[in-house]
Amino acid sequence: MNTSKSETVKEHPLKPSRRSMPCLAQSQTHPQSLSKHSSFLQPNRVQPQPQPQPLSAGTSTAAVDVVSERAKVMETLENNLLKLSNTEYGDPFSDIGKDKDTYTDDSEHGNYDARTDQSLLIQNKLARQKTEPRTKSSLKVTDTKLINCLFFKDGKKRIDYILVYKKSSPQVEKRSTFEKNLRAEGLMLEREPAVTNSDIMFVKIHCPWETLCKYAERMNIRMPFRKKCYYTDWRSKTMGSLQRNMRELKSWLPRNPMKLDKEALPDLEETDCYTAPFSRARIHHFTINNKDSFFSNSTRSRIVHHMLQRTKYEDGKSKMGINRLLNNGTYEAAFPPHEGSHKSRHPIKTHGAQNHRHLLYERWARWGMWYKYQPLDLIRRYFGEKIGLYFAWLGWYTGMLIPAALVGLFVFLYGLFTMDSSQVSKEICEANETIMCPMCERNCTLQKLNESCIYAKVTHLFDNGGTVFFAIFMAIWATVFLEFWKRRRAVLTYDWDLIDWEDEEEELRPQFEAKYSQVERVNPITGKPEPFQPFPDKLSRLMVSVSGIFFMISLVLTAVFAVVVYRLVAMEQFASFKWYFIKKYWQFATSGTGVCINFMIIMSLNVVYEKVAYLLTDLEHPRTESEWENSFALKMFLFQFVNLNSSIFYIAFFLGRFAGRPGKYNKLFNRWRLEECHPSGCLIDLCLQMGVIMVLKQMWNNFMELGYPLLQNWWSRRKMKRGGQLMEQKISLPQWEKDWNLQPMNLHGLMDEYLEMVLQFGFTTIFVAAFPLAPLLALLNNIIEIRLDAYKFVTQWRRPMPARATDIGIWYGILEGIGVLAVITNAFVIAITSDYIPRFVYAYKYGPCTDQGYRQEKCLKGYVNSSLSVFDLSELGMGYSGYCRYRDYRAPPWSSTPYEFTLQFWHVLAARLAFIIVFEHLVFGIKSFIAYLIPDMPKDLCDRMRREKYLVQEMMYEAELEHLQKERKKNGKQYHHEWP
Repeated sequence: MNTSKSETVKEHPLKPSRRSMPCLAQSQTHPQSLSKHSSFLQPNRVQPQPQPQPLSAGTSTAAVDVVSERAKVMETLENNLLKLSNTEYGDPFSDIGKDKDTYTDDSEHGNYDARTDQSLLIQNKLARQKTEPRTKSSLKVTDTKLINCLFFKDGKKRIDYILVYKKSSPQVEKRSTFEKNLRAEGLMLEREPAVTNSDIMFVKIHCPWETLCKYAERMNIRMPFRKKCYYTDWRSKTMGSLQRNMRELKSWLPRNPMKLDKEALPDLEETDCYTAPFSRARIHHFTINNKDSFFSNSTRSRIVHHMLQRTKYEDGKSKMGINRLLNNGTYEAAFPPHEGSHKSRHPIKTHGAQNHRHLLYERWARWGMWYKYQPLDLIRRYFGEKIGLYFAWLGWYTGMLIPAALVGLFVFLYGLFTMDSSQVSKEICEANETIMCPMCERNCTLQKLNESCIYAKVTHLFDNGGTVFFAIFMAIWATVFLEFWKRRRAVLTYDWDLIDWEDEEEELRPQFEAKYSQVERVNPITGKPEPFQPFPDKLSRLMVSVSGIFFMISLVLTAVFAVVVYRLVAMEQFASFKWYFIKKYWQFATSGTGVCINFMIIMSLNVVYEKVAYLLTDLEHPRTESEWENSFALKMFLFQFVNLNSSIFYIAFFLGRFAGRPGKYNKLFNRWRLEECHPSGCLIDLCLQMGVIMVLKQMWNNFMELGYPLLQNWWSRRKMKRGGQLMEQKISLPQWEKDWNLQPMNLHGLMDEYLEMVLQFGFTTIFVAAFPLAPLLALLNNIIEIRLDAYKFVTQWRRPMPARATDIGIWYGILEGIGVLAVITNAFVIAITSDYIPRFVYAYKYGPCTDQGYRQEKCLKGYVNSSLSVFDLSELGMGYSGYCRYRDYRAPPWSSTPYEFTLQFWHVLAARLAFIIVFEHLVFGIKSFIAYLIPDMPKDLCDRMRREKYLVQEMMYEAELEHLQKERKKNGKQYHHEWP
């Protein structure tokens, strides 16, 4: 019987053998349980009722009565519960009590939660069976729907995989050979035509128990075999009492609203058993409560997928695998089915969840659950470890953004509250007599400095005293995020039993085999000959690919140059525009339209980049699918990173640096004068560029992720209506046909999801000194992104193949590279783009506080006048007279060396270079020190893993010894407490 932890009944321990441990007696298997395992590998064999086993010496008669009475009570209870659940809700396992091949374990390790799918939801159904009786007619409907969803026509064989093909396909021979070989491997197939399309045929695949056991052993799948017992010493006991006291204290505090309700999510109960690679020879070691639920749905699908990948359809070494059959059109699709509908007519609180998909939708994918923690164990159980790790990483990244967003918001609010009291803003707003030089050639007029008052105040929001602190904080934050993610990943891989898991030797890509079938080399791992790519060929293809990458990067730079030319042309036009608002704020209009055009170019080039990345990656002929994905992911990241950030780099480090000075401006093609920074600086342009691109790109990505699949699914339903399908017929569609009408997962799996988040991580860290609100925008987007991705996976996509993984792959290295680049770019932004260093030099060297040794706002008095140089308007030849001011450190026209750089310019330049060096070394030192202090794996986890490795060896020894002793006792032979 499947029981939760809260319902666990204490067992009477068996007599331990000589090498048993203190906790082992509570995890022994009863003699009557072990005898049942021997017949698991023999199909269609009727098992007799177990006879009572003789007890060992020293066991009292009272103990015998207690054990036998308890066994009878437990058996009666279990049968009643199963009858109630099957009668009330039409459970597919209604033959559990009748099937002689079904095994029920009464030992303590039977309390291990090996429940999956429908059996996991029995508790909720039993809880409401008394309050909500149903009629017999509704029961029949429920039974029919359940059988149509998950089982063959006989209602007993569970559907583990679906193949889809067209009857008109010419590849009949390959398909028949493939399916014949699948049956020879032990799979059961059943065909069924589609309801909505007469040309579509579905092949339902069921993997029987014997085949599951055979391939679970081949694939080294780890399965539960003993309940965990934990090593205790004085430290563990002390920590245990401390944790109990903390739990008692927390019980008095308000409940955390972000935590999920475990009563509503029974699947969140942690597995509490040791695992070991499955072995048919030692099947009696494993905790098998029910053959139908021992292997979870995701494990069954993974085993079937493994078989599909290795089954031949023609003679020949490379003529095998479902992927090749999908590529040549033999099959249209191959996918594991969803476990039913994600919606229900009845509320989940009163009627419980129908299936795992419904449970995921109600407790994870609904928008109303945006503030809740994610049920990672349930996600992993339904979608597999690879997708579970993605959502774990995304949730961890989102949670780590909270302190970054709060600090960035604090820096922004600090600038907001000190905006009016800023000495620089005051001087600019009060400079009603300072005339600025014209910023364009023909249509610009002379402006007073106080007309830039708004720009100065807005610039102070992002360029204030907290900017340097926030840049250092974000550099350290990136390191802490990555280091603690490694620890979090280690805990997850332990909880999900992935510590000792190694990826299987991948099969070669068909394109690689076809290209290099003439040259073979022995694989050092498998020892078998396989196609080999010569090094000269590989090098030449790699060089061509690198050349293509540089060509595409040059195309990006060309697009940026085109936007620069647009800005130069547009500023002349906006300066003479008829509308007063645009004419007055022509610089803002130029920057805003330039950003929008740049965004459209970015999104257009992304489509081109994807096709080019496909072409270049195929040209390299990677050996395996994972090599292809890593190469493609790296190219896509490089293309999109340069595409997104090239214009931002231009504004941050090049805008206004080479414009020249009044009377001697530099011109592009001797026609267009290069653009200058605003009198308040270039930082406002950088903030505008980052904010617009970040917001628009996130909105576009969210639409493409959710809106586009919704439109596609809506169009599919519309075509079904046009085809004359009635509403009643569509409602009764089987689950596999509903899944067929959904959109398939992206060809490259999670690459697009990771790419989007990694690019956002770059936005959040690389130029964060210029835009402290970036972490806040990223946090808000990610809160939506988690539920949007969840909704997409649960409702809009077919169920992906549950794959295993131990980390996030190549993306971790990319994140580390972004963290290093962020330190360098933030150092240059603070030193070059912002006015932090010029203000600092003025306060300590040229301001009124030069001799006082400290810096306050009053120390910046006169800074604006000091940062503006003087130019004689008569030299322009435009009919002006007098003097105007411009941003630079140059000598006035009446000096002996007019318009040459002053000493203050060289002081500022030296201070900027010194700041860059000091900032980089300081931050890199802090990052390295923090990375050294934080171990990749928690110490208690290391100790637990070592302890469990030892315990597993001991328990395997004890279980084998006990089994052999029982066999000898059963045969009437003598035995001793030693290894036979």
